[in-house]
Amino acid sequence: MVKEQTKQIISDNLTIKSVFLNRDVLIDCYYSTEYFKQSVISLLLINDGQDLRKMAFDNILNDAFLEGNIEPVFCVGIHCSVDRKNEYGTANIVDYKGRGAKADLYTKFILEELIPYIREKYSIISFKEKSFAGFSLGGLSALDIVWNNANEFFKVGVFSGSLWWRDKDQDDITFDESLDRIMHRQVREGNHYPWLKFFFEVGTQDETADRNKNGVIDAIDDVVSFIDELKIKGYKDDSIKYLEIADGKHDIQTWAKSFPSFLNWAWGK
Repeated sequence: MVKEQTKQIISDNLTIKSVFLNRDVLIDCYYSTEYFKQSVISLLLINDGQDLRKMAFDNILNDAFLEGNIEPVFCVGIHCSVDRKNEYGTANIVDYKGRGAKADLYTKFILEELIPYIREKYSIISFKEKSFAGFSLGGLSALDIVWNNANEFFKVGVFSGSLWWRDKDQDDITFDESLDRIMHRQVREGNHYPWLKFFFEVGTQDETADRNKNGVIDAIDDVVSFIDELKIKGYKDDSIKYLEIADGKHDIQTWAKSFPSFLNWAWGK
């Protein structure tokens, strides 16, 4: 529990009317007024912002702030909608069930509505850098948006990311995991953006499925093979952080436990 007299992080609960998504989007902004005394502030967008409330994210950020471990980072938790499986995903291609059909609209919301709104609301002329993070399918969404808009972003945090996302059913006799996982293929066929940095968290109990029967759960297998694709593309170890949580699960408690590591990796002094 953070004592009131040491609480520096403020959380604002706001609503944005999105034309692209045709709905109201709830967001929570976490920051300290001390940030505005700095010459530069970084921006971190976080999918599934409703989960930040459950993990007491303001306390996590407050502890990092009070310990003086991180540079100023303005965090925005974006609440998901009831149509989460369509708004999250990969914008350029839907999965084998047609999910992710609104991911392109969600990307437009982020770039053309949300970021301009934050800058105007808080009178921030520009950010030092912009980054994106998310949990599970929200992690895949964050990764997809960063990768396909690399000119806008610098870092991405993927917690238990749905990197299994594929455009062919794994029960299809022609399914090939080395070819049919969408995010892996985007990296393989994409360009190298040398400024991008990647953080991946996965728990050893994230799931039990082992699609290729190699003795490694898919959650780990999909992340490790994705990192292999990044390295083939030209990214070095200093641009990639892999955090495996022993006994970590696909849950808010595990993500809360690992989030300070992400903050220190991304904005540690």
